[in-house]
Amino acid sequence: MLDYKLLEALAAIVDQGGFERGAQQLNLTQSAVSQRIKLLEARLGQPVVVRTPRLLPTPLGQRLLNHAQQVRLLEHDLLDRIPALGEGTQRLRLAINADSLATWWAPTIGDFCHRRGVLLDLVVDDQEVALRRMRDGEVAGCICATARPVQGARSRPLGHMRYRVAASPGFAERYFPEGVSTQALARAPAILYGPDDRLQQRYLDSQGFKEPFPHHLCPSSEGVLHMVLAGIGYALIPECQAQTALKHGELVDLDPSRPLDVPLYWHFWRHGGELLDALTVHLFSASDDWLLPMEASPGPGAYA
Repeated sequence: MLDYKLLEALAAIVDQGGFERGAQQLNLTQSAVSQRIKLLEARLGQPVVVRTPRLLPTPLGQRLLNHAQQVRLLEHDLLDRIPALGEGTQRLRLAINADSLATWWAPTIGDFCHRRGVLLDLVVDDQEVALRRMRDGEVAGCICATARPVQGARSRPLGHMRYRVAASPGFAERYFPEGVSTQALARAPAILYGPDDRLQQRYLDSQGFKEPFPHHLCPSSEGVLHMVLAGIGYALIPECQAQTALKHGELVDLDPSRPLDVPLYWHFWRHGGELLDALTVHLFSASDDWLLPMEASPGPGAYA
């Protein structure tokens, strides 16, 4: 059987990024926490953390942390129902795409965190690949573009995020004087969030463009917007993020008849406890102001 005091020590040092701060969180000495980690590793016969160059969980350590997170979610339900057990702040580890984080996520989730006393541990991933985090058990929930849930999880459609193909007026005049064409797309620098960003390719596919194209990489949604405003390149930008600049003429829509709508789905553990269920209800009631409704059901197998 697992000794949850040892798992608690593992979670503390990883959450706090070191043994000293982890010990402070647990109100223990650093030596006591170190002994708990050594005992855990001795019982398992392999390390649970890598100590250099910075403290990180090993694959086994990550699996233990995932289990500990699920246990804490269920324990939190007990604290709500049996106040005599004490009070506790719940930390949720979630994966979210950068564009949602830069636009609708914070105003949507703020009231929930305040009311429920939740601390968030957010992992930023492209919406096409965030589901890997769920599959590997690294997060309790994620927002991604895939409808089908992984084993042990549920999936619910949130809505569509609409993107506009945006550029500065000067950039548009320089590279797209006659509008969007395959010749212009072949030479105009695009700005991508990262190598896993599939939005640009999806748009180019809709144009029948299959050739290599010049591009910048910028791992920040806000950074992409600022680079486009500076005339460094063009990009697919969330409509809700670009609308003010479009209205004031700081940006132009290169292809107004072809917005790109990306479906977003909320995935969460099936047995994640009442807190995850409440978060799910909250997301669906609060995200309507930001996302376009789904026109149709995602099809069989999308829900579990």
